[in-house]
Amino acid sequence: MHYPHTIQNLIECFKKLPGIGEKTAERYALATLDLDEDVIKQFSKSISDTKTKVKRCSRCNNLAEDDLCEICKDKNRDASLLCVVEDPKSIALFEKIGTYNGYYHVISGLISPLDGINPEDINLDKLIDRIKKEKIKEVILAVKPSIEGETTSLYISKILRDTDVLVSKIAHGVPLGTEIDYVDSLTLELALENRKQVIDDN
Repeated sequence: MHYPHTIQNLIECFKKLPGIGEKTAERYALATLDLDEDVIKQFSKSISDTKTKVKRCSRCNNLAEDDLCEICKDKNRDASLLCVVEDPKSIALFEKIGTYNGYYHVISGLISPLDGINPEDINLDKLIDRIKKEKIKEVILAVKPSIEGETTSLYISKILRDTDVLVSKIAHGVPLGTEIDYVDSLTLELALENRKQVIDDN
């Protein structure tokens, strides 16, 4: 069917979202015709606000609307624990579980020499500075179980080898190569509880 230009534009916009194909985008676009005007305005404003209001936390690199994210503002957390993740989505997953009470740090991706991504490209200096400045006692590495994830974990553990910081990583009942945001909450909770110390053999 040939839709009016406005509807077709909206379909193309929805298709830009991950996992949204032609039929789903078409269904979403047509569904907006049945929404109240107030809902449409709220929808439009929310999308616009994500670009104008949302930024990165100056301390942990999580998503935030202020200088610090809500987690970094929380003084009731265990300041000796720092969980290192590769994206803000991972923080949301751990927070849904509700058993981890430390802080987080989001690195900018994973080390992948084949793709030209080196340690300096993922802002590890900021992480190491924070660990030293805040007197962190344990760093929990919760990155994707992949070659890149292992490379990044070993690199961080080598940097911290001569410090008093315990470096552990979540246990992988998480299958190798699996995106962490597809892992169910129970598996993720067990992986966090059964984390292992990262040992550098060199």
